[in-house]
Amino acid sequence: MTPGELRVWLDSKGITRSEVDLLVGQLMDHPGLIKDLIEEIAHGDEEGNFYGSWVLDHLLRRKLEYILPHMERFTVLLAMLKNESCIRPLAHVCEMLCHAYFEKKELRFVGAISDVQLERIMTVCFDWLISPMNMAPKVFAMSCLYHLGSKFDWVRPELRAILEASMAKGSSGYRNRAKKTLEMLSRSDP
Repeated sequence: MTPGELRVWLDSKGITRSEVDLLVGQLMDHPGLIKDLIEEIAHGDEEGNFYGSWVLDHLLRRKLEYILPHMERFTVLLAMLKNESCIRPLAHVCEMLCHAYFEKKELRFVGAISDVQLERIMTVCFDWLISPMNMAPKVFAMSCLYHLGSKFDWVRPELRAILEASMAKGSSGYRNRAKKTLEMLSRSDP
């Protein structure tokens, strides 16, 4: 697969789940195209096309470490995204990264992701959490911020304050996840 062929796939009017799986298989064989995929995500966000984000999420579910050489561009891109359909799969990628870094403490992630990159993820997660967007990115953001709070002391008190202030206004799913996150925050208090 070439960058041009990837672009044609992603610019089509619709990609089925089986086509996503096919693209993921192609990218597993050609991981050098991940840089092009990330650029297509930026382009797709502008065009209202979320297929690149969807493909990246499914690729990284299979091999998360493929993102490591591209963390700088990936974390910069996060703050530029506007399309909620693009944000949702990338918020899931952020959650997977935080899980690998903080919960599993996988050395390849701990050694490859800089504090600056973690701070970018943290900033965008706070933005997603307080913005008027759909539930899924907010759920992923809560999880990320909870984990990031183990490294950055000020995060968990801010997360607690936001959740307590917004819980009553949220959907039932939001309230449920916020309640669970607040319980985890209470257990982690010194």
